[in-house]
Amino acid sequence: MTTPRVPDAPPAVRRQLPRWSQLRPLLGFQAPALGTRARLARAATIDDLRDQARRHTPRSVFDYTDGAADDESSLTRSRELYARAEFAGQVLNDIAAVDLSTTILGEQVSMPLVLGPTGFTRMMNHEGETAVAHEARRAQVAYSLSTMGTTPLERVAEVSGPNPHWFQLYLWQDRPASIELIERARESGYSALVVTVDTAVAGNRLRDVRNGLTIPPKLTPKTFLDMATHPGWWGNLLTTEPLEFASLSNWEGTVAEMINKMFDPSVTWDDVAWLRGMWPGKVVLKGIQSAEDAVRAFDLGVDAVLISQHGGRQIGRGRPPLRVLPEVREAVGGEREVFVDGGVMSGADVVAALAHGADSVWVGRAYLYGLMAGGHLGVRRALEIFRSEITRTMQLLGVSRIADLRPEYVRLPVDPTVA
Repeated sequence: MTTPRVPDAPPAVRRQLPRWSQLRPLLGFQAPALGTRARLARAATIDDLRDQARRHTPRSVFDYTDGAADDESSLTRSRELYARAEFAGQVLNDIAAVDLSTTILGEQVSMPLVLGPTGFTRMMNHEGETAVAHEARRAQVAYSLSTMGTTPLERVAEVSGPNPHWFQLYLWQDRPASIELIERARESGYSALVVTVDTAVAGNRLRDVRNGLTIPPKLTPKTFLDMATHPGWWGNLLTTEPLEFASLSNWEGTVAEMINKMFDPSVTWDDVAWLRGMWPGKVVLKGIQSAEDAVRAFDLGVDAVLISQHGGRQIGRGRPPLRVLPEVREAVGGEREVFVDGGVMSGADVVAALAHGADSVWVGRAYLYGLMAGGHLGVRRALEIFRSEITRTMQLLGVSRIADLRPEYVRLPVDPTVA
């Protein structure tokens, strides 16, 4: 049998001049979309919003938001742990419709993401807390106003309307002033008191020290030069109401000086019991860093604990809250509400925390990047990104309901500190 001869090359490809009807769909030339909405729409991730925030905000303000304590290792470890989490989903499940809705502290929300309390928010963008409360209401997610917020708590409650809104409390050395603040929150309709217990003294936030940040920022030769490169930010700061606080009228100095002068370093578990007795609504203890403290908190009657190290802004070299989460969940059981924050920068991070037992995941920097990048529209974009990423990650894991997420879907690397 004779083997047929195969040519050295395939048949030549025929060429022809393209027709206009073929070219027209390929032409991508169009006038660039301008304006804040278009710029924010180009942000595909929270990191993209962070990049925009850096360009639109003075360095000292951006660093205040972006930075952490000491060598910033606590924040770095949290983000690295999320990055090293491994997804292992199931296939051939019906994930055509994903339901992110849930209840937190007995209140219905559209997804288990909470916009956590952040101080001095109008310093990041002149729209401040009202912008955050407005977007939280629009997206039907919970929002917690900080004691160190820069909008009166009554105004934030008004903007929040029926949407879940909670008040975060730092106990001051001036205890009557703290009681007055609690009463204002109760009268304004805040349904939960979020008591922060990890800020007895100020953390060593070196970026703020090196930048010489004061509250509000002062016009020094250094900040004047910064003004030239961020005229919009300075213009908004100087032409809107003076930077005041939700809980006090004025302050001139650094954040660390404020904390060390006003906050009460003698707070103990007895104070938690006292607050539980006087507050009629839900109580959340924010700043839990061990299973033992979580158990003790629930024994005192709190309704939920938030595993947190203040976003790495207090102590250096801290264990990532995500690492502590499974330990707390095992210690307190499945019926208690357990929340987590710290280092969350994506919907995939949220899913990882939910799979390991969190009932909700709280973010601060992530939505502040949006706020700095574009006011309320930036916060909206951050929420859109989170919702899209949470939904897609769950679909790719083969999960259509929050309640169905389990630890086997998201495996954490072994803790090297455990023998």
